[in-house]
Amino acid sequence: MAKGKKASLAEQIQQTRPFEGVQQEAFLNLLRTSEELAHWTGRFLKEHGLTHAQFNVLRILRGAGAAGLCRREISERMVTAMPDVSRLLDRMEKAGWIARERGEKDRREVSTVITPSGLEKLAALDKPIQRLHEKQFEGLEKGKLRKLIATLTAIREQIP
Repeated sequence: MAKGKKASLAEQIQQTRPFEGVQQEAFLNLLRTSEELAHWTGRFLKEHGLTHAQFNVLRILRGAGAAGLCRREISERMVTAMPDVSRLLDRMEKAGWIARERGEKDRREVSTVITPSGLEKLAALDKPIQRLHEKQFEGLEKGKLRKLIATLTAIREQIP
């Protein structure tokens, strides 16, 4: 257990009444854990001049390769939904991490690609972000992590 953390969610949030069911307790535990992991990762990325969304876009574009992706495709691949991807891309282009090019045949078509500067920024974070994730899940064996992944996947598959 992390230093200063209470054993249960009920203790952490100082809840005096029982949860309304195990589903509610599981849901709130998932939200609280996600928020804490995101906050920890966000602090780390901030030290490197990035937000979660910027880091996510860089990873998406690196994976897309030289062809790049349009704004809609980037938005669909984001781990966390973002309402204004266009403005995010504007800021990233201004920083020099991405470039946008209009299509030759259809000028309405705009492809976004990661620049060498964006690739360098991302490459510099590959090992440190891996170490961060290892620390975040320290003490959990791979079998438990695989079970967690399978459980979360099953939950997402049920969402309409």
